[in-house]
Amino acid sequence: MSSKRGGAGAGRGKKIQHKGRHRHFTTEEELQQEQQRNQGDGRRGGESDSDDGVRKITTDTARQRLRDSDDSEDDDGYKSKGVHHLIETSNPNRVPEQTKKASELNINDVSTKPTYSRKEREEIEKQQQKERYQKLHAEGKTSEAQADMARLALIRQQREEAAKKRVDEKAAKELERISKVEAAGKKLDKNRGKKK
Repeated sequence: MSSKRGGAGAGRGKKIQHKGRHRHFTTEEELQQEQQRNQGDGRRGGESDSDDGVRKITTDTARQRLRDSDDSEDDDGYKSKGVHHLIETSNPNRVPEQTKKASELNINDVSTKPTYSRKEREEIEKQQQKERYQKLHAEGKTSEAQADMARLALIRQQREEAAKKRVDEKAAKELERISKVEAAGKKLDKNRGKKK
């Protein structure tokens, strides 16, 4: 047992829906042209009442509508829906794009700044601040640089004092060694003098 989904005729082909299709509205110009044709046909001898005349008019207007829709399709590149292309709007926020001639463009003009997003601007500003800080730090104008210089001065002073201390201790050890050698030498001389 197989169950079918959908309404009547499901699975027997595509169901045609008329919603959302392109609708064509006649403009005032087309209406006036039709009226003029109808009046012109009526003056010629009353053929406008016959079916052939009505069919001619409807086929002529249909052909004209097709030409108009083809022209509008070529102009815009797409078919416009509704009547919004017939109504002129005055929106101050909508600025139509104006094409510029090649002679009007100034290629050498570099005065125009590139537009960046907020994140890009913040990143550029952060990088510039970092470069500025490094430059000031190298010149010794920042508080951190001044603290580093003071620390370095203390370290130099301590190293100089340590070096002097080492030299003094070395000199003292040398003097002590010399005095021990002299004392040992005197003892030897005394011992030699006693043996003689």
